Amino acid sequence: MSDPQSAWQEWLNGLDAPRRTAAESLRSRFRALGVADPVDLITSEVIDDLPQLTRSLLLRSLWKGAIDGWTDPGSLDQLPAAQRLLAAGADREDLVRLVRAVAYEAVLATLEELDAGGGAHGSEAEPGWVVMESGEDGSPTRRPLPGLHEDLLTMDPSGRDGADLWE
Repeated sequence: MSDPQSAWQEWLNGLDAPRRTAAESLRSRFRALGVADPVDLITSEVIDDLPQLTRSLLLRSLWKGAIDGWTDPGSLDQLPAAQRLLAAGADREDLVRLVRAVAYEAVLATLEELDAGGGAHGSEAEPGWVVMESGEDGSPTRRPLPGLHEDLLTMDPSGRDGADLWE
């Protein structure tokens, strides 16, 4: 069995100085996000120039705000329909699970539409779109973020890949 730390160090040693610095910085940032084994993501970003950190930040942000935000105290109370259901005896945990599942499906559908780039509607004459990473100054890096919908489940911050949405 190989030692992951040794393999990591060996890989780093094979990189030029700028890529090595980038890889070490990415490892710290992924670890801060809670990604336990970010080596494949780091390799993809450093070698293939795919914006894996940006993908992770975006998808985790969607989980935190749009999906898991419904677990915050008082979040259901802002919805009149939820207030009526709770007053009628509905279980609060079931309602939270329901709105989180609906939020997940809405986020997934939005990401699928963004990933389609406008081509899914059959008209080539219409303009399309692309989701792209931006730099710290807000200018585009020219690194697109395709296939976001494919990774939404795996970015569940709980590490459960959304399993609790359908319990």
